[in-house]
Parts: sequence; C-alpha cells; structure tokens
Amino acid sequence: MKSSTNPLPIRLVTHNIRYATSTPFRGEEPWPKRRPRLISELHFHTAHISAAIICLQEVLHSQLLDILSGLNASSHSQTPNPNSSDQPEWASVGVGRDDGICAGEYSPLLYRPSVWRLRSHRTLWLSETPQIPGSKSWDAALPRILTIGIFQHRESKRSVVAMNTHLDDRGVRSREEAARMIVREVEGYATGMEGREGMEGMEGMGVLLAGDFNSEVEGGAYQVINSTTSPMTDLRELVPEAERYGHENTFTGFGFEEEKRPKRIDFLFVNNGDGNCKQTLREAAGGADGSKGTVSHAERTPWRVNGYAVLANRFEDGVYNSDHRAVVGDVVLI
Repeated sequence: MKSSTNPLPIRLVTHNIRYATSTPFRGEEPWPKRRPRLISELHFHTAHISAAIICLQEVLHSQLLDILSGLNASSHSQTPNPNSSDQPEWASVGVGRDDGICAGEYSPLLYRPSVWRLRSHRTLWLSETPQIPGSKSWDAALPRILTIGIFQHRESKRSVVAMNTHLDDRGVRSREEAARMIVREVEGYATGMEGREGMEGMEGMGVLLAGDFNSEVEGGAYQVINSTTSPMTDLRELVPEAERYGHENTFTGFGFEEEKRPKRIDFLFVNNGDGNCKQTLREAAGGADGSKGTVSHAERTPWRVNGYAVLANRFEDGVYNSDHRAVVGDVVLI
C-alpha cells in the first residue's frame, strides 16, 4: 500500500483497568485509590504524542467519566485546539455492553478531537446477533463487544480504523468465534472500503486492533487473529526482541490469586496491507537477533512499527493500578 502523503506517527495504548468492584480481591485497592495512578499513567504516556489512541477494557460508566475528567483536568495540554477554547482535550466513543447505552462494561476508544476527526463509530456484540445489545452466544459467560472508530487526522488527512475488544474469560468457543468475527470486520475495512459508511475519500488508511483477548499465544482466539491467512499481525512480532521494552506478561493479578498465574493476553495488532503481507511485515521487522529486514514497508505495508512496551502496573507504594499491565505500541502510517 503506497501513500502519497507524509507519514503519520501514532501511539496506541491498551489497558484493562479492572472494573470498580465493591468486593475487591485480596491485594486489590478500591477504584478511588487506583484511579489517580491509572490516569497519571495514561497522561504521561500520551502527553507528547498528539495522535495517540487509548483503548481501555472493563470500564464502567463512572470510571470512564473519572478518566476523561482526569485527563482533561491537566492545564498543560500539548495539543490545544485553536478553534475552540472550551473543547476538552480528550473524548471517547463506545457504549456499555449490557444495554448499548451506559450499563455494563465499556471497551472505549479515547482520542483527542483537536487531532482526530471522528468520521463514524459503531459497536458490535460478538454474538450470533451482533446488532442486539446485551446479546451473547456459544459458551460466553457475559456479553462481549467490539468498539470500532473511524478517525481522520485533521492535519495530514490520513485515516485509520481503530478497534477495541475484550473477549470472554470463560468460553473457549466464544473467544474463537469472536476472533473470526473480528477478522471479518478487519477484512471488510482493509480490503473492501468502497461504499462503507464513513469511508468516503479515505484512501491509504490502516487498521489498528487492541484489547484483552483472554487468550494466550497458544490459544485459539490468538491463533485465529494472528494466523498466516489473517489480515492482522501481532505488533510485538514486528519489533526485534532486543528493542522491546518492559515486561513479557500483561496479566499479573493482584499478587494473591494463586490460581491466576501471570500471562500475556493483552495484544496490539496492525493490518498487513494490500493482500496478505504478513511475511513481508515480519521480514521488514527483522529477526529475534535484532537484525533489520530489507523489505520496503512503503511498497508493501501501511505501517512502520517503531516500538513495543509492556508497562509496570505497580511501583514502590505497592498499589496495583490494575491486575493487567498497559501495552504500548508506536507505529507510523506510511
């Protein structure tokens, strides 16, 4: 996929923030104590990257309001909007999974309206009836959703589709079926854009997918999304091992759940470009020894991947901001 415009750097952040429960686990602090740590994390890691997109999971309506309020409370905005003195720095799209409005957990997309123009957005329920709020299928314990936002960068006019999800933690089949639904959605946006709502005049776009997949690398859902025939590639695989930062595992628990071992279940994915260029992406990223590939990204793929990190979720004060760690990816739409 070639582009006739300037490259667009984007930072993608995903974090399952743990819902605000009234019955916390041992080692889990209540949301009011975790909240400022979580907001500080999001602010620090997006403050100097204007085109950042934040994907969160397990977010109750009250938590979403808290996070937006916290991010917008900063008086040191890096990206003021010259056309509006009262527009908040951060906004969000997404709905509660139980009723399609505000009940139940959100999987919201957070973005800066002064940087991104929201062209359209929608929510799919990952079930056999994806348009019915609160629906679930197969062996899913709870309703699960996919939040989709189509954004156009105001300055460069480049466009991206951002997707955020949280797959079921109980149902193996439901995770795999949901993964297949997500792959079909990506294929529709990446290869069949003509005539789709919100897609007019948006050539040269890329697709970003983030979330808590409740599937390890060996699990069926991950294998579906990252297969050789999938339009998506795990962003981590596109960064040489020597250049990755932070932890390996993304789920930690709160330190006392003996049956819950640390594991990598939170992922970032990017689309492969024209056709299936998965091998091209990996060659361009280079091998595990840190060597760089020789394939031209600009000729075959929409993305250049510059970095990958799994952040800490606990510091010297001993407070976990969540039972998951945030995952960060730096990419460039080329």
